[in-house]
Amino acid sequence: MADVKIAEQLIRLRQRATAPLILEIDLTDGLADKPPADLISGLAALRKTRLQDILDGLDRAKNDDRVRAVVAKVGSNLGLARSQEIRDAVLDFRTSGKPAIAWAETFGEFTQGNLPYYLATAFDKIYLQPSGAAGLTGVQVEQFFLHDALAKAGIAYQSAKRYEYKSAADPFTERGFTGPAREATERLTESVTEQLAQAIAKQRDMTSQQARALLNDGPFLAEQAREAGLVDALGYRDEVYADVRRQAGKDAMLLYIGRYNRLHQLAHKARTLPRAQKERFVALVHASGPIKGGRSGRGPFGGDGPMGSDTISAALRAAAEDDRVRAVVLRVNSPGGSYTASDTIWREVVRTRAGGTPVVVSMSNVAASGGYFISMAADAIVAEPGTLTGSIGVILGKPVFEQLLDRAGVTIDTAGDGSMARMFAPTHPFSEDEWERINSWLDAIYQDFTGKVAQGRSMTKERVHELARGRVWTGADAKDNGLVDELGGLQTAVEIARKRGGLPADAPLRGYPRMSPLDQFRPPESSEARPAAAASFIEGWGAAWQFAARAGLSPYGPLALPGTWKIG
Repeated sequence: MADVKIAEQLIRLRQRATAPLILEIDLTDGLADKPPADLISGLAALRKTRLQDILDGLDRAKNDDRVRAVVAKVGSNLGLARSQEIRDAVLDFRTSGKPAIAWAETFGEFTQGNLPYYLATAFDKIYLQPSGAAGLTGVQVEQFFLHDALAKAGIAYQSAKRYEYKSAADPFTERGFTGPAREATERLTESVTEQLAQAIAKQRDMTSQQARALLNDGPFLAEQAREAGLVDALGYRDEVYADVRRQAGKDAMLLYIGRYNRLHQLAHKARTLPRAQKERFVALVHASGPIKGGRSGRGPFGGDGPMGSDTISAALRAAAEDDRVRAVVLRVNSPGGSYTASDTIWREVVRTRAGGTPVVVSMSNVAASGGYFISMAADAIVAEPGTLTGSIGVILGKPVFEQLLDRAGVTIDTAGDGSMARMFAPTHPFSEDEWERINSWLDAIYQDFTGKVAQGRSMTKERVHELARGRVWTGADAKDNGLVDELGGLQTAVEIARKRGGLPADAPLRGYPRMSPLDQFRPPESSEARPAAAASFIEGWGAAWQFAARAGLSPYGPLALPGTWKIG
């Protein structure tokens, strides 16, 4: 009996090694854009699909005879730029002639489903569960304004900015969109709608006008979506998989794309281990999260935390000094934060290039304000059409509780030394002298920011000022305006980096620096040792981060994208 079981297990193992494959992609639980920074983050992200596995796996599967089909469950809002990266990879996979099927339980259940549906249109066939819906609702930005509510409570809000498009403090100082804020926001929604409508029209065999009308006419019940040509068929998971198996063959085995990609990576490493230590490659440095000084931190529940200038700078220094690294791809997904921390990272990008190592930036969903600051000195900047970028400006503000405290009968007495000692206290308004200091500070930061943009992008300062003033652009508009060089995703950035680094087209891309679990905990020997690039758990503006958070601003610094930006 035992011999029979052993024989059956051996047969199954042989089948796994030789059987045709149906690759599965689960896009309903978010994506991990970068490797986990520590053991706790790794455990939290253990079951989460990695974006790089999808991109590399689809590229590999295109030419793998064992892979017969791809089936993807769609549902989560991954952000516009990351959705575009995956769409491009799926469309490229389809050039092989192999079927790619998308299915969803629903594209938004009483919520917007624009982006999940937009992603699904890259596949050959779209299934929707009969009880689902297609939540196409158009693109809209909604902002709460608290000025009157704060006034009723006896709270004033003071802020200064450079310049009129920098709207982070507007929810506290205005009753609605200012003219410049409305202009910029309406252009953003127009650009996003254009991108969605054109892509849907191309893949669903309709005109852009028809696609635009459908975006305005939703949401649709499942049968209505099928009749409108938005989906090809209605069906449950078992019906979808039965269809895929008919196309792939009944002997085909299911395998998640992450497992498929990592198995191939392990096999490749085993074959090339003797020469891997000397192999030249492109280093991938992830710069994700709000920007702060010090070391990078871990987010709640293992999510992205803030990026620290010490951590990113150490990674760039290590890459520049590594003889095997011929180019660096800096993957940026950040709304900005600290000016000084952004400047620290900018300097290391400049130094890396000066040492002969090209740096190419790949922008993800957002690379704005400080996120653009750390990008602007690169040899080339690559963004997706839907990336939010720009926001070249600066802001500072504070709430004033003077009237609220007076109403409550609270009196304040102080003792101190120094004419500016109470400058940032929320108990009194800024004095004329304090405003003078603030404005000179903001002017200096803005001039430095725009001057470095002019230097990095080979523009005049006058032209930079036209594009700056705190305005947020989509990647498509930023490309037209010269703020980015190419439209595309990580793969495009890697191709450019290989060419600039004099590497062959198949040169490896490696996350950098690679550290053992021990490196995460042991103290580094110096600021240039590899463990200096490990993450930590500290906060933002230094001692002022709590004040900034109370003021309604980013706790990470004055170069922050205004508000919370999410395209549904």
